[in-house]
Amino acid sequence: MFSRTLLAARSTNVSKVYLRRATTSRNASTLVLVEHKNNAITSTTLSAMTAATKVGGDITALVAGDAPDDVAKAVAGIKGVSKVLVAKHAAYAKSLPETLAPLIVATTKAGGFSHVLAAHSAFGKNVLPRAAALMDVNQISDVTAIESEDTFVRPIYAGNAVATVKSKDVVKFVTIRTSAFEHAETGGSGTTEAVPTAETASPTEWIKEDIVKNDRPELGSASIVIGGGRGMKSGDNFQLLYALGDKMGAAVGASRAAVDAGFVSNDLQIGQTGKIIAPDLYIAVGISGAIQHLAGMKDSKCIVAINKDAEAPIFQVSDYGLVADLFKAVPEMTEKL
Repeated sequence: MFSRTLLAARSTNVSKVYLRRATTSRNASTLVLVEHKNNAITSTTLSAMTAATKVGGDITALVAGDAPDDVAKAVAGIKGVSKVLVAKHAAYAKSLPETLAPLIVATTKAGGFSHVLAAHSAFGKNVLPRAAALMDVNQISDVTAIESEDTFVRPIYAGNAVATVKSKDVVKFVTIRTSAFEHAETGGSGTTEAVPTAETASPTEWIKEDIVKNDRPELGSASIVIGGGRGMKSGDNFQLLYALGDKMGAAVGASRAAVDAGFVSNDLQIGQTGKIIAPDLYIAVGISGAIQHLAGMKDSKCIVAINKDAEAPIFQVSDYGLVADLFKAVPEMTEKL
């Protein structure tokens, strides 16, 4: 298998790295792992479906769960999906990687798929690397563009460089940056087919889950996002952002510094190790602009920064900047709306 990686930095310098592996050639056929919650397909899966169309060839979806029939029916209606494979077992109820990975491997081998795709969400990042390891192939993570059946584009160095990866593994395991692809449309007429379950014994036992209810838009798919940083000074002060967000119909997130300080929970973290977002409008409040945070929001269509430090790095990537005390500026904005 031969694979080639081309690293293209934002400067004019270009570095090249070549890795060699054995290979075989065959027609493309893609298996997309479906993520679903509360008996509904997630928006991240719809983006992964669109990415699968860029590979070419037939698209098959894999739906696993303890009661997956309704989800499978919805997936069959997605444009481009030719077949939906349904794996029904109580062990798949919580989507544990220890039980799903053997199923993915068995399904991939039985179907002879050349590609296995999933969203680069917590779900996809949890499951697909294990399945790739069981197949003894590399995984290509956080792909933002698909140039051909074997060539993929992904960010590296916290988004400061772009790698073009040419893989000649027999099966390509790929996670997709969902903000880089549109949601797949409905209007399909795929068929459904039950598949046998794989080994379901697992060393992991599901104990419980603590669900935080949030009536605001989901952070990863919201068209408007307000992010708070260390400059918020406390978790209580995030109420200023919640009030503004409610007026604007926006989701509220946070920088890693704010999360590490305990201001908000880590499910609100935006950045390289948090959520990757690309809203129409991103408002950064009290955020200095660490490279880790910029990697998670730099693809926003319009970036507005509010910070009292005129030298803050966030202003270098902002379309609009306001040098002001956030504790005065944010309430004024909320009042005007």
